[in-house]
Amino acid sequence: MPIIRKIEIANFRCLKKFSWEPSPGVNCIIGPGDTGKSSILDAIDYCLGARRNLQINDTDFHLMDVANPINIAVTLGALDDALKNVETYGSYLSGFDELTGDVTEEPEVGLETVLKLALTIGSDLEPQWGLVSERSSAKGQFRNLNWTDRQRIAPTRLGTFSENHLSWRRGSILNRISEERADTSTALIAAAREMRNTFGERAKEELSDALQVVAETANELGIPIGNEVKALLDAHSVSISGGTISLHDQNGVPLKGLGLGSSRLLIAGLQRRASKNASVAIVDELEYGLEPHRIIRLIDALGAKERTPPLQAFITTHSPVAVRELSGSQLYVLRKVGEEHRATVVGTADDIQGTIRLSPDALLAPTIIVCEGATEIGLLRGLDQHRIAQSKTAITALGVSLVDGGGTNTFKRANAFLSLGYRTAVLRDSDRQISARAEKRFTDGGGQIFAWAPGSALEDELFKCLSNSGTRGLLETAVELKEEALINDHIKSASANAKNLNGMREELGTGISYESCVILATAAKSGAGWFKNIGAMETVARDVIGPDLTEADDEFSDKITAIFEWAADGNA
Repeated sequence: MPIIRKIEIANFRCLKKFSWEPSPGVNCIIGPGDTGKSSILDAIDYCLGARRNLQINDTDFHLMDVANPINIAVTLGALDDALKNVETYGSYLSGFDELTGDVTEEPEVGLETVLKLALTIGSDLEPQWGLVSERSSAKGQFRNLNWTDRQRIAPTRLGTFSENHLSWRRGSILNRISEERADTSTALIAAAREMRNTFGERAKEELSDALQVVAETANELGIPIGNEVKALLDAHSVSISGGTISLHDQNGVPLKGLGLGSSRLLIAGLQRRASKNASVAIVDELEYGLEPHRIIRLIDALGAKERTPPLQAFITTHSPVAVRELSGSQLYVLRKVGEEHRATVVGTADDIQGTIRLSPDALLAPTIIVCEGATEIGLLRGLDQHRIAQSKTAITALGVSLVDGGGTNTFKRANAFLSLGYRTAVLRDSDRQISARAEKRFTDGGGQIFAWAPGSALEDELFKCLSNSGTRGLLETAVELKEEALINDHIKSASANAKNLNGMREELGTGISYESCVILATAAKSGAGWFKNIGAMETVARDVIGPDLTEADDEFSDKITAIFEWAADGNA
C-alpha cells in the first residue's frame, strides 16, 4: 500500500509554510506546545481521508486570512498497480528523488513513481481535492482519485472516537482486515419483526388503559386506525446500518466500552494486521489514556522497533517515556524558523542518542539549561522555589528544562540540543580545564554560557560570596545533612588541623575571615561533598542562598539574576 513521501502545507492554522519528507516507519513529532504538531496530523488526515466534505471555518486559515487559500499536498509513493494504472492516472504520475526530495513532472529511470494529491480550501470554505500535474493542467484536465482508491489509502486515526473502529463501519479497520462481509439485512429484519411483535404482546397488558383511550378518541374523531391500537416498537427505531455489527467480549459486553487506552492498543494491533490494506496510521498525543508500560506496548504495536516498518505512523507525544523508547531517527523536532515551520530529525549520533536516553523530557521543552552536574541543578531548582515564594514566575512555567551535563560531557550534550534548534545555555564550574573547541562551537551556534569566577567551583563561589549569615546557614545545613563529626573531620583535613567546626562557629559569631571561607569551601568538596546531590543543594538554595542574595556579593547575585532573566527572555 502507498506511503507518504512528502508533505507540503501552506496557510493552515499556525503553519504558514511547511515541507517535510517523513520516513517510511514511525514519525514522531515532538517539541513545545502550540507549535503545530497536531495541525500537521490533521492536514494529513484532511488531505488523504475518505470524506466528501470538511468542517472548516475562518480560524483554520493562517492568521484568519481567508484571502490566502489553504493548500495541503501529499505525495504518495510505493504505489500499487491500481494507482500506477496508466489509463486511469497516467497524466498524473510523477517521479520522486529520495535524495533531494524533489518531484519531477515525468517518471524517470532511477526515480520512484508517485502521485501527488492536493486539498485546496478558499474563502468559500469549500474543500477541493484533486491530483496535481502540470501536464494535465496544461490540457485543462482535472480529476481526483477514484473513491475506491481514496478509501484504500485513507489513514486510520487512533483518537478520542477510536471505538468506531470496533464496529464494521464504513472505513473502519475491521473492514480492512479482510474482504469478508456479513450480510446483516435478512437477519436484522427478521429480528426486528420478532422484537416488535414480542413487545406488542407485553405492552397490550401494561398499557391497556392508555391504548383504550387512544382507540376511543380516534374513533370519535373518525380517524381510521381500526378497532385495536397496539404499542409496538417503531420500525424506524431499529437501525439497519453501518455499525450494526460490533465486537463483543465473551460475556457479550461490547468492546466499545473499553477504556480509551485499551481501545487504542487494540486498534493499533488491528492496524498492524491490516497494513497491507491500510498502511498509514495517525495518533495524536500517543500517551493519552495509557500508563507508561502501555505506552511502550503501543509503540511496539506500531512496529517502532522492527527493522522493516510494517506501516507508516504519524504520532505526536508529550511523554518522556515515548521519547526515550523511540530512536533518534524516528523523532522530529518541530520548530518555527522565520516564516516557515521545519521538522528536523533528531538523529542517531552517539551524543544525541545518549542525550535522548538520559534527558527525554528536555526534548519536549523550548529552552534548556545544561548544568555541569546535579549540584547546579539543585541550585537552580531551590532558587526557583524561593522565587516562586516571592510571587515570581517559575522557570518550568517559562518552558525551561534543566539537564545534567555529566561533568566532562556538558558541552557535548549542550551542542546536541543546540543543533536541534533548542534555545540552550550552560551553567558550569570554572575550576577545571574544558575543551575550548567545544565551548567555541557552542557559543558560535548561539549558545549562552554562565560560569562561576575563574578557578571556582560552586562551593567556592558560595562560601566566598554569601554574607556571614548566609555562610552560617550553609554550615549548619551541612551539619544537619551530614552530622557534626563528619563536618568537623572535613574542616580539620582542609585546614591541616588548624581549624575545626566549633572554631568556625565562633568566627561566624563575630565575622568570618576570607581564609576560613576558603577552608570551608574546600571542606564542602570533601568526599561525596556536602551538597553534591540535587536534594541537598535544592534545600540549601531555597532556605539559605535565595534569602541571602540581597546581602551577597554583587558579582554572584548579578550572575544568578542573569540566569533567570535569560530563562524568561525565551518566553517573551
